[in-house]
Amino acid sequence: MGTVIPLGDVSRRTRRFAVVTALIILANAYVFLRELVEGDAFVARWAVIPAQIVHGHHWITLLTAMFMHAGWLHIIGNMVFLWAFGPEIEDAMGRLHYLAFYLLGGTVAMLAQVLGSPSSRIPCLGASGAIAAVMGAFIVMYPRDRIRSLLIILIFVQVTYIPAVLLIGVWFVIQLLDVGLVANVKTGGVAYLAHVAGFLFGAVTAKLWRRDILTL
Repeated sequence: MGTVIPLGDVSRRTRRFAVVTALIILANAYVFLRELVEGDAFVARWAVIPAQIVHGHHWITLLTAMFMHAGWLHIIGNMVFLWAFGPEIEDAMGRLHYLAFYLLGGTVAMLAQVLGSPSSRIPCLGASGAIAAVMGAFIVMYPRDRIRSLLIILIFVQVTYIPAVLLIGVWFVIQLLDVGLVANVKTGGVAYLAHVAGFLFGAVTAKLWRRDILTL
């Protein structure tokens, strides 16, 4: 059993510090601490409940839920992936475009999960849909960049360099193969449909958000 943890792009340097990406990570950390303090009531109030969205209620949760997480491993994993791929996309799009792209990608991902299980009352939460949009943009913009990654196989640990198209491509194929699993369980799970929708949104619209195409 093995895993790959992306650490960052070694093929290019960003022109400036990724302020927006850092602020998004801090916002996620703050909201997660609120979850730990306030518990289930906080989750029930701010997470997406598909049945409520379908009936026109609590639409604000489509935004708030993407800053929430189900546990330490959930938030740490998501923030590692965001920091690995976000700075380059922020640099390419510009800060305001990138923020709008991130929030819209996350909203599209959440809506896809809602449409996949419209009667579900299981809370949906997490930044992975928005991060999937960032990864979709990355594979379109920088497919040949090498990603410094931590390869872990049982007790074997090694730093390796993997082309973005391979690392992200394999990740996306896994999400495609697992689409539909969440809809068939009653106790929650990974929102694979949100991952796929977020990724496709990012891949299809990435170049439209570039700073040399739009000015903001």
